Amino acid sequence: QVQLVESGGGLVQPGGSLRLSCAASGSIFSIDAMGWYRQAPGKERELVAVITSGGTTNYQDSVKGRFTISREKNTVSLQMNSLQPEDTAVYTCHAAVKRTKYAWREDCWGKGTLVTVSS
Repeated sequence: QVQLVESGGGLVQPGGSLRLSCAASGSIFSIDAMGWYRQAPGKERELVAVITSGGTTNYQDSVKGRFTISREKNTVSLQMNSLQPEDTAVYTCHAAVKRTKYAWREDCWGKGTLVTVSS
């Protein structure tokens, strides 16, 4: 079993900041990419940011310059600055996990944390 536990969501005013964290634990040999997705009401889930095991990052265009993804071992964080109402969504952590050296990579997901940007 692999668990991804997120923390850090909440209510923030436009222009404010939040930091999300996600810790992976359980039967893990290695983790390739870790990232954050979000789903706003009435919309499909979208990739926000991803970071590989080597530290390469990629961001959705709408968050470039405002969000920063970082990673330390099996924990990934998302620093969100200059938040706007359109950033309101459920943010979910993702990890591409190998449970053993020769296992296939598995997609593991957290339960999600709500971020609400409103005055």
